[in-house]
Amino acid sequence: MIESGLYCYALAGDLAGENLAEETGIEGGPLRTVEHEGLVAVVSEVDLAEFGEEGLRRNLEDLAWLEAVATAHDRVVRLVADLAPTAPLRLATIFLSEQGVRDRLVEWQRPARQALDRIRDAREWSVKVYADPAPAAPDPAPGTPVPEGPGAGRAYLLGRRAAAQARNRSVEDGVRAAEAVHERLTAAAADSQRLAPQDRRLTGHVGEMVLNGAYLVPDTETAGFQALIEELATDQPGVRVESAGPWAPYSFARLEDS
Repeated sequence: MIESGLYCYALAGDLAGENLAEETGIEGGPLRTVEHEGLVAVVSEVDLAEFGEEGLRRNLEDLAWLEAVATAHDRVVRLVADLAPTAPLRLATIFLSEQGVRDRLVEWQRPARQALDRIRDAREWSVKVYADPAPAAPDPAPGTPVPEGPGAGRAYLLGRRAAAQARNRSVEDGVRAAEAVHERLTAAAADSQRLAPQDRRLTGHVGEMVLNGAYLVPDTETAGFQALIEELATDQPGVRVESAGPWAPYSFARLEDS
């Protein structure tokens, strides 16, 4: 006998369950809602062999599994966010029963209401700024004669040091440019957060990430915010500005922030 639990994707306000009647979640399970005093949890059934405590301990080490679940989770959150103010929950938030969900909704009432009020009629934008450091001094090509004579070694080391200093100055200039970008965007947004820079080994990005910013932008200000990003992308020499969005406001609807 397969034991099932409820995977909870998000909390929402003013969400009618019938709007999700044809939608599915992880593993193709139909989406449904659990409600308490107007606060709605969006859930679907999942196999506890996979999503129970032991299964999660094993599966969270499987990057392919994790990517598939994260993609499905995000798809549901985006769907719900198009229908109502939505507070996304952490990946793999699992309950054993509907009563367990309702009990948690009682605990979540106050922080969830605060989170939903904070992000009502607004979406999240991501803006990243990359500094492209000056290139390192190239190593001598194979077969290149080694410098000889008085001071040759010292001159070589001084050249290497000068190249390293140039790279450092390039990054420092990028940090200053990133501060200017963040300041302008923060002034134009309802809220902002600086997130930790992402590891290039995981993302494959080129250059030094000097800003990983999240910005909460009212829906009525979207066009102006996009125009500001485009302006900043051309006004800051020596850096590359990339943006993405609008998204469900993950960074601004966390219950622990309320």
